[in-house]
Amino acid sequence: MQIATRPVDLSGCDFSEQLDPLLQRIYQSRGVSDQQALERQLSCLPAPLAMQGIAAAVSRLVTAIHQQESILIVGDFDADGATSSALMVLALRAMGFKTVDFLVPNRFDYGYGLTPEIVDLAAQKSPDLIITVDNGISSVEGVARANTLGIEVIVTDHHLPGAVLPAATAIVNPNQPGCEFPTKNLAGVGVAFYLLSAFRGQLRKEDWFTQQQLPEPNMANWLDLVALGTVADVVPLDQVNRALVYQGLLRIRAGRSRPGIQALLRIAGKNPARLVATDLGFALGPRLNAAGRLDDISLGIQCLLTEDHQQALHAAQALDDLNQDRKTIEAGMQREALAIVEQFSMDPTSMPAALCLFQEDWHQGVVGLLASRIKEKYHRPVVAFARGESGELKGSSRSIPGLHIRDALDAVATQNPGLITKFGGHAMAAGLSLDEDRLEDFTRAFQQQVASSLSEDDLQAKLVTDGPLTPKQLSKQTAELLREAGPWGQLFPEPCFEGNFVIQQQRIVGEKHLKLVLAPEGQPELGIDAIWFNIDTAVWPNLNAGVVHCVYRLDINEFRGVESLQLLVQHLQPND
Repeated sequence: MQIATRPVDLSGCDFSEQLDPLLQRIYQSRGVSDQQALERQLSCLPAPLAMQGIAAAVSRLVTAIHQQESILIVGDFDADGATSSALMVLALRAMGFKTVDFLVPNRFDYGYGLTPEIVDLAAQKSPDLIITVDNGISSVEGVARANTLGIEVIVTDHHLPGAVLPAATAIVNPNQPGCEFPTKNLAGVGVAFYLLSAFRGQLRKEDWFTQQQLPEPNMANWLDLVALGTVADVVPLDQVNRALVYQGLLRIRAGRSRPGIQALLRIAGKNPARLVATDLGFALGPRLNAAGRLDDISLGIQCLLTEDHQQALHAAQALDDLNQDRKTIEAGMQREALAIVEQFSMDPTSMPAALCLFQEDWHQGVVGLLASRIKEKYHRPVVAFARGESGELKGSSRSIPGLHIRDALDAVATQNPGLITKFGGHAMAAGLSLDEDRLEDFTRAFQQQVASSLSEDDLQAKLVTDGPLTPKQLSKQTAELLREAGPWGQLFPEPCFEGNFVIQQQRIVGEKHLKLVLAPEGQPELGIDAIWFNIDTAVWPNLNAGVVHCVYRLDINEFRGVESLQLLVQHLQPND
């Protein structure tokens, strides 16, 4: 493990004199150099109509609401898709639509996106208009099928488009060609929020709410959904996304979130008043995702839609049960995957630049998590495959910094026509399908593509820190300062520090967590509680380790109503 410190150059920065110098250093190292870029109020957001396709979509929705057309939302089967679907249904109903429903078919039967098969299923509900959320930009055949059936489609999506766009009535996607919207990083729920905000604005201009004797919806009421979907989808937290997430967190902390989110927090044992962005990603997101991975994401959507707190709690418990099942399945798959990779890891020099893994009985809904875990352990792009219902292989890929995984798949597909039947995704994650008898061909082509794109240095895991803290900065006050300075997340990482410490105590808690008391070297009186989750029990506890180099984050531990500083250990390296 290589440890590096983020470079800092405060020359040319324009921060407020009141901004703590530690925060100035942290912000600058993340590309923020002026006070304005730290703004988290909704007023800092770019105007909705700046996004290509929104004007056309709003125009179509205005016609639809005047004629009270039937609307069907077709979403994706993950947390972003669930929050997007719930947001669309809730907002359109609040704006005056009388017939709004959603459809998220089982991923194992219908595949991803607005496929022709899903359109045929949707047609049974006789919608006048389909609105996709968090999918659709690649659904050329599905939109064509809808058009044939006389059903218009509005696509709202954030995924990267292919060479051909679907012939939809309107496409709202900041990543589509020609769109000059200032951020390309919105999650699917963020795109949906923008469209709905523009639609609400047009209805206000037309005095629709007064005429219909409807209360004008406050879009901020649904920012809890936007925050959850944005963090769970691991999109970069640029200023726009930070503002959306921050405002959503404020609502949740104030107890003004959806009953379903409150229920998920209760099941996860999280205190809403102390909620941070990482809780959305690691506590709530996985429980929603478990429904889509193992069963049907509709359970998650219903949890977010219901106004009844008891129903929300029942749904949240069912989601938690599914998540426990997912953990069990994932643990078994992970053991099997590590055994497969072991043949390479015995000699690190022989390990290929990318790993392609497949076992016949792996669960199609869990291979994405498996790819992520193996990627984290070996710091290589990973594609994990499971057998689909039709016999073809369904792959889920995860990448490392330096490799745009969707572009890599595009290059493989271009150089090997017919090898990949379909693919799509982001820079760091993508999905694909291919015939099982082409797995070896794909593995060879993918590994060659990755090897030509990444250097040996790229394949070395790096832990990047914000440098050391002074003993005075090792305090609960600093932890509070950093907590409120977020939200932290993808490409805007939570501050991480390093330094030499003396181990005063160490013991295992739970099955494989290391509980420690660490004191800054030379200051034994400043012992601080620390914890390192999921350690290698073959290495730790290490009774021979005295002074260690520790990489850590600051945290506040709450126990029996008492709050104290705690270090969340990321890495420990004995110095002696």
